[in-house]
Order: sequence, then C-alpha cells, then structure tokens
Amino acid sequence: MKDIRLAMVCSVTMTLFSATLQAQDTIKANIGDSVQVAFRTVESHELTGGVAYVDVPQLLDKNYFTYSLSEMEAFAAGFHGNLWGNNSFLVLVDGVPRDAGSVMPTEIEQVTFLKGVAAVALYGSRAAKGVVMITTKRGRAAEQTVEVRANAGLHTVRRYPQYLGSAEYMTLYNEARLNDGLGALYSAEDIYHHAAGANPYRYPNVDYYSPEYLKNTYNRYDATVEIAGGNQRAAYYTNFGYWSEGTLLNFGQAADNKNERFNIRGNVDMNINQFIDAKVDAAAIFYNGKGVNTDYWNGAATLRPHRFAPLIPISMIEADDEESMRLVGLSSNLIDGRFLLGGTQLDQTNPFADIYAGGSNTYTSRQFQFNTAVDFDLRNVLPGLSFSSMFGMDYATSYNQSFNHEYAVYEPVWNNYAGDDLIGSLTRYGQDASSRTQNISNSAFRQTIAASGQLNYRRQFDSRHNVSATLLAGGFQQTTSGVYHKTSNANLGLHAGYNYQGTYYAEFNGALVHSARLPERNRQAFNPTATIGWRISNEPFIAGSSAIDNLMVSVSGGILHTDLDIADYYLYEAIYANAGDEGGAWYGWRDMSAGERTTDSRRGANPNLTFPKREEVSVNLNASFFNQLVSFNASWFASRMKGLVVQNGNLFPSYFTTGWPVSSFIPYVNYDEDERSGFDFDLQLNKKVGNADLSLGLTGTYYKAIATRRADIFEDNYQNRIGRELDAIWGLQAEGFFSSVEEIENSPTQAFGQVRPGDIKYKDQNNDGVINAQDAVYLGRGGWFGAPFTAGIHLTAKYRNLTVFVLGMARTGAYALRDNSYFWIAGESKYSEVVRGRWTPETSGQATYPRLTTLNGNNNFRSSDFWLYSTDRFDLARVQVSYTLPKRIIGDGFFNELGVYINGANLLTISPNRKIMELNIGSAPQTRFFNVGAKVLF
Repeated sequence: MKDIRLAMVCSVTMTLFSATLQAQDTIKANIGDSVQVAFRTVESHELTGGVAYVDVPQLLDKNYFTYSLSEMEAFAAGFHGNLWGNNSFLVLVDGVPRDAGSVMPTEIEQVTFLKGVAAVALYGSRAAKGVVMITTKRGRAAEQTVEVRANAGLHTVRRYPQYLGSAEYMTLYNEARLNDGLGALYSAEDIYHHAAGANPYRYPNVDYYSPEYLKNTYNRYDATVEIAGGNQRAAYYTNFGYWSEGTLLNFGQAADNKNERFNIRGNVDMNINQFIDAKVDAAAIFYNGKGVNTDYWNGAATLRPHRFAPLIPISMIEADDEESMRLVGLSSNLIDGRFLLGGTQLDQTNPFADIYAGGSNTYTSRQFQFNTAVDFDLRNVLPGLSFSSMFGMDYATSYNQSFNHEYAVYEPVWNNYAGDDLIGSLTRYGQDASSRTQNISNSAFRQTIAASGQLNYRRQFDSRHNVSATLLAGGFQQTTSGVYHKTSNANLGLHAGYNYQGTYYAEFNGALVHSARLPERNRQAFNPTATIGWRISNEPFIAGSSAIDNLMVSVSGGILHTDLDIADYYLYEAIYANAGDEGGAWYGWRDMSAGERTTDSRRGANPNLTFPKREEVSVNLNASFFNQLVSFNASWFASRMKGLVVQNGNLFPSYFTTGWPVSSFIPYVNYDEDERSGFDFDLQLNKKVGNADLSLGLTGTYYKAIATRRADIFEDNYQNRIGRELDAIWGLQAEGFFSSVEEIENSPTQAFGQVRPGDIKYKDQNNDGVINAQDAVYLGRGGWFGAPFTAGIHLTAKYRNLTVFVLGMARTGAYALRDNSYFWIAGESKYSEVVRGRWTPETSGQATYPRLTTLNGNNNFRSSDFWLYSTDRFDLARVQVSYTLPKRIIGDGFFNELGVYINGANLLTISPNRKIMELNIGSAPQTRFFNVGAKVLF
C-alpha cells in the first residue's frame, strides 16, 4: 500500500445543519434517533464510514444479556473483539476512560464503535487504535416511569475434561517407563486394587469432576430498578442493580463461594436558564467475591488420581491403635465428625484440604464515578456559538481479605486382616493452627481524572450552506497503584465541517497530541484527518426514485501519531548498570580482598525517537432501499502502522553487543511497519407479513494484518516475517511417527533431544540434514486480534405480543495449537483421554498420539502442525422468546406494561473441533445459561 499522504486531508461532515445546530439538545433527547460520536451527536443516517452503533434498550427488549459488550460482534460491523484488526481499543463511558464491565447493559443507552482515523482523531494518541463509547441513559421531560426487571438463571456445564482413572494411568505410566528403558513402577496387584474400587481410601481413584465434588448447575439472579422523569427545568434518571452468582464447587467452604454486585447510577440534567444547562452524574459499584484459598481447577488439571485420598475415615483405624486415635483427638479439622484430611509428604497442601480447612477469602472492589458538565449558549455573542465543558473523576479500589489457616494432613499405613483393610498407623504432616487474624492483601487502587472544554459553532447560511466547527482541549490521566508513571492523554482538537444542502460534505478532524514517553523535542505531533462525501440520493437524477431512500458514499483518510506501541518511559535514554548481577566483569588489584564491579551499558540512547504513525484510507457506503425494507452499510479500509519502536540487534554492527561482559549499545528505534486491510458490512432486512414483523440482520468483518517491514535476518526465505500475518503461527511440519530405530538412523538428525520409535518425525525444510528451528514454517493465522472473518446473523419475528429472537455467530480463518497440559503430556503429568491413541508397535498404523514418556518429550511437544487445529466455528449464541401481556389482561391499574421472557445463551457450537474449543483446562468450565425474566413498567 502506498503511503497515505497529508494531501488526503479533505472531509465529509457527518451532520446536516439541522442536526448539528441542535447538538447540545440531542444529548438530552432520545439518543436512539441520533448517534454519539467524538464530542458531538449526529443523525444515524448521516454517519460516514468508521462508525457503527448499537441501540442497547432496543436490543435488551428482545435479547437480555449481562455484559455490556456481549456478542457486539454480531451487531456492529468492524468490531470483532477489536476494531479493524488492531490489538486494543479505548473504552469511554460517558466520555471518561472506564472499564466496560463497570456499567451493566440496563444502564446503557447506546454503544458506539469508532473505527476509522477520522472518527477517533479528536480523542488523541491513546485512542489511535479505536474507541468503544458507552453512553448511559438519561432522564427526559416526561411523567415519572419506574421499570423493574428481574431474572433467575441457571448455568449448566458444556464439557468437562476427561482424565484417566488411577488404574489406567498407572498402567500407561508403566508403559511410558518401559518406553524410556526403565522398569515398571506399579505392580499388577496395585493396579488391580485401584481398578476394583473396593477401598478408595487405600487405593484412591479421585475424579475431580465427579458429582461428589461438583454441582450439576449453579444459579445467577439479578434485579434492576430504573426511575426516570422530569420537566423542562430538570430531568432525572436513577438505576439500582444487583446480581448474585454461585459456584459449581459443592464441598467444604467452597460450597458457599459467591459473587455479588450492587450498583447505583443517577444523573440530573438541569436547565438553569435559557443560556446555561448543567449535568451531574454519579455512580457507585460494590463488588464482593467470596472464595477459598486455593485454585481448585488448576489442581484438577494437574493432580493425578492415585496420589492420595482426600479424606481418611477414622472408622477404619485399628481399635488398639491408641497413637492414631490420639492424633484424631488432637485434630481441629474432623470433617463431618468422621474423616481426617488426607495427604502425603509431597501433598501436604492440596485443593481438598485447602477447601476444607485452609480458610477463606473475600475479594472486595469499590468503584465511584462522577461526571459534571456545563453548556453555555453564546448566541448573544455570535449566533450559532456555544461552549461545553466536562469534568469526570473516578476512584476504584480493591483488596483481598482472608483468614489463612494452617492444617495437618494424614497419610495412613494400611494392614489387611483376612481381606479387611484397616489403618495400622497414621503419619501427620503439618499442624492445625490459626492466628484468627484477618489478613489484608493485594490492595490496589486506580484514579482517573478527565476533562474537556469545547467551543462550538453551528450556523446555516442562505438555507443551503451548513457550517460546523469545534475547537476543543481535552484529556485524561490515570494513576494506578504500583505504577510510577501516570497514564496520560492530552490534546488540542479541531473539527471543521461543511455541507451543501445535505448533498456534498467536507470535514476535517485534527488534534495536536502530546506524550511524555518521548524525548522532549519530539513530544508533540499533529494528527490530521479528513473526509469527503456525496449523498447521491439527493441528486435530481435519483431523488425521485421510489427504490432508493438514501445512498451516500464517503472517503476518509489521515494520519494519527500514537504512543500506544511505545512500551515504557525513557526508552530514548541510555542505560548503564552495575554488571555483577547480570554476568558482568569484576576487576581489582591482586592484593585487594574483594574485586570491583564494572559498569556496563544496557542500551544506547536515541534522542530522535518519535511517534509511531497510523496512516489510513477508507471508503464507506451508507444506503437504504424500498422505504427502509433494506439498509446496507459497508466500509473498506487500508492502514499502515509506521515507525513501530523496536530494539533489534540486526540493525547494528555485531560489536554493539558483547556476550561477556553482558553489554549492549543497541538503542530503541522507529523501524517496524505493519499493514492492515479489510472490509466490514451490515445488512438489515425488515418486512411486515400480515400481523408479523420480521427483521433479519447480517453483519460481517474481515481483516488482514501483515508485517511489511522487519529487520529480521533468516537464512531461508520461507521464514521471512515480511509479508506474513502478525498473528502467524510458526512451527515444524510433521511427517508421522518414527516406526523403527532404522528409520531414525536414516533420517535427519533431531536437534530437540533423543528420539525413539513413536516420536514425531519432522520435515527437513532446508535439506541440511538437521531438524532444528530453521525448519519452522508458516502454519496459519492465530486470530490473536480476533478471528480473520467474524459474522453475525440475527432474526427477530414479532407476532402481536410474542417476539422470538435468534442470534448466531460465525468465526473462521484462524488456527490454534493443542499445547496445554491436556495434550502435551510428559514426565509426571496427569493423563487425559488423548493418550489412549498413543503410538505403540501394535497400533503404529492407527496412532493419533506420540509414544508415552516419563522424560520431557521435547521433540514431540513443540509447535508443529501435528498439534494444529482449525478454530472455525458457528455458535448458536442466544435464543429468546418474549411475551408482553395484553392490556386487557393487566388492565389500567397497577401496571402499565408487563412482559415475561425465557432465553438461553451459549447453546450450541458447530465445528469439526468443537470438543477442543469447549474445553477449559485449569479454569472453571464453560457453561450454557438458561434464564427466565420479567419486566414491569409502572
């Protein structure tokens, strides 16, 4: 892609004069008819490319969801978890940087996705990779309304990992030892007893996912109350919300695990006089998570089933074993009055004992948000002139309160008398102890301050020429505990727009940005962007058409300077350090009792370090046909990130670094370049068939992100990163398994460790007779910034008071590696079901897994296409059926409206690799969610 030059700075205004003239009023009006963009609102049909939005109240009426950005990929073109292939985005809630999770869907009026450079320019450097704007609800001049919503839901597990039981594990572990030339560890008798299960306390076979420890389901409840109303002088809105969610764990203190959240949000809009309006917003979020002092799910993925019995029954202690009974009497943790905590010398702490006796903790989070704004109408100074200001301040704090108990575990020594197992003695490890002191840990805080002031000019001349302009200063600063430097964003912005009779548009958005991450002389830069547009449907040759409601084409482009890709402060400075801790040299006279450390260079200085730049052009189409029967929006974009900051030794002579003493004079420089391109679209069909209203929506986003400039030096061209995707997966190409020692001897040397028959054989890409890192090739895209192609389809069918909503989502074009502990199993790892397909001489023709080994398995467990799988999938994400009771049933009394609904989420995944993608290893399982709710309007 050729460089996008500053000459592209020409623009399309996104608003007709009738919209821009009332920009201040539309914030207080029904925002569903307008769209919040950077520092102003525009009519939805006036949006040029680079902007998408979702009307959340309208969506909630047919699709209840619980997180502010849930499935937004299916409703907002260009959003695929990120925006247009970038790796991050800025979230603004009412103009202030805040977490998307700090606001619930019932509090939201609109979510706007600013994708293109022209759409985000006014927000400065930290917004250069896109902005997600969340606008909360406000009061209106109307009678007071009270809306209550309540839900009760149920989580059910989609899939549990399948691990082998004790007997099968022990049998296969013996096989692994034999593969390594070692003797069997477990006897046939031991394996038999573990398989028989007659005494699970002596011969454990622990299934961490069994109903003995886990519930079949757990619940989620929530309720929301919204109160709104007002008059021409003041309008108000208040939202009270609460939700509570349980846990799958069903034993010990973990059975009481619970997460709770309470929030209150309120705002008041005041018309002080005909020239001054003011707003005050406040919100508080209280979150508590009650848990235990262990990671049960990580233990479930790592602890082998035969290691120990979680509980030891005291009823099986021999009657004359006084010492063991003395230990029982001394125990402070007699579970249900019948069991001691089990363990071994190597398992003195374990998830079961932690949950029963290790104490509990409560994670506490508090967030307080405050906004205020004052708007001045300055028409007495100059017609069309106004001034707006905003100030926001947030404070968030979190900490962990815990009671940490020590405990003893017991390992029994078993005897057998005429076929009866009894405990002959107990060995205790540790002791029961509690300080009864509450501990406070992991304290953290974050403070955010944001402010802006803007001078606006909106004027129409001669009923045809519509002019808009904004001069603004804005920014924010975040202070985070444990981080020395504050995160800052400060900029001066200018918006200038013109349209002629709503047909020809030009717009300029630019900002002067500042960053403290750069040398003083390079800390400022100017971001120019522009758009030009043409509403073809207003032209005489189309204006009379009954088929075309609206047809607008626009082109946007510009340059954004950003410090988002500068990893830290002071990278432009040289660093010198004492070398003693990093392999440096010592010096001194022979008669000195101790040497002196040298001072070595760690990096060189670069006083010319400057901003990376995002250069972009996009073409956009906004259209509707046949009286809103069909509406279509689409964008094509191409952007380049230039001058990305790297510290790369290939750019400098080899003598800039030394191996010993460890020293480097290599500076950080602006060098790497990336290119992103793609398209997105949003198609909506609306049709009334008899008494039924049908609506079909189809949204899609495709992007490519490739490296266009790198300083990498590879001996073989097939390893060059230039021209490859940024999310490329690199690895070896597998050619099956070695079948014999002779085949190994006649094959290239394996540089990753000794191999045996049953190990993976790799292709020698460069024919040098050695399999090493130089044989790694491109395997596919990882989809790290979102799936290459993301699509959503949603259908709404409304018949009288009954509404059915169905949402499906597709993600294609990406791959992943089966590289977690469930698949890469070696040494003392827990065995999953995948090892049943292991290679043996007898199964060599059908094997799907390498030979088992008790060693590290370095040759087998590395990035290669053997472990590669496609992540293509289609998800039936949501289904909801809603019913609003007719007025003849509820009458004209207590309720104005009463509706009920039932819905399900994460219902079905269609994919050739569904089983893999539904698995969570080392964390809580994925769940389906079924919910029943009611909404009442008073």
